[in-house]
Amino acid sequence: MNNSLPVVLVHGFWHGSWCWNPVVEKLAGRGILSVAVDLDGHGLCGPAPRARRARPFDAQAFATELSPGATVTASSAAASLAERIRTIGGGRPCLVVAHSMGGVVATALAEHAPELVAGLVYVSALAPVNGEPAAFYSTCPENAGEKLLRLVGADPAVVGAARIDFDDPQRRDQIKEAFYGDIDDRTADAAIALLGSDGPVGIPAEELTVTAQRYGSVPHAYVTCARDNALPLALQHRFIKEIDAVSAAPTAVTELDSSHSPFLSQPAALADAIAGTVSALTSLRRVA
Repeated sequence: MNNSLPVVLVHGFWHGSWCWNPVVEKLAGRGILSVAVDLDGHGLCGPAPRARRARPFDAQAFATELSPGATVTASSAAASLAERIRTIGGGRPCLVVAHSMGGVVATALAEHAPELVAGLVYVSALAPVNGEPAAFYSTCPENAGEKLLRLVGADPAVVGAARIDFDDPQRRDQIKEAFYGDIDDRTADAAIALLGSDGPVGIPAEELTVTAQRYGSVPHAYVTCARDNALPLALQHRFIKEIDAVSAAPTAVTELDSSHSPFLSQPAALADAIAGTVSALTSLRRVA
């Protein structure tokens, strides 16, 4: 039996478990068990709106059809994630690694079920811990310069999701700039083809309240991405500061000179950061 701390990899909006494949491979080479999961409303847990694949394409229908994931919230997604972690860990807590909007779900998980979370690694992720919803941070000065919101092509209040037409060839360069700026064109195009159209708006809209006794007791780490056009570095640093304000120990920070998607551009470096956290947590458990 592998005694390594199990690692659960959580993607962000529009992505799926597929995006972690290069990191899973690198972690396996380091003897670390890792499992990537699909969040509710994404991948195998999130069918696309019918209008996305309809031909001829109807832009009006795409902009108004209710999302299949419209009822998903941060808390409901966290509850589903908790059930998967119970299965993956087999009774053991897991290290949870969360990217981008997946950080909101991981934050809710660490508050609601801290016994399942041996540690939490944010990768250029949103971490709303001060009572404000994640959506609040889109208007903060630290978010200046982001190049993601311009891609949203439907009213979230109407469709229940942050919806993007990733099949529009005229937006290809903007999509690559937002997510995959340091990734080769072939890989970026393959990734864009796999993106789901909807990110459930109930996740960033939910106000989360965390406590020092529960969330704050979980060891935290943060991997920053210096060339991130979706979640600017200044906003990443704001989240780190706010996490530290409610945590028992300072957040361990690893800096990567990458775009928003280091799991594709720098999987070895990201795997090193995760492996370092696994090693540190394993040592702490032995001492305890």
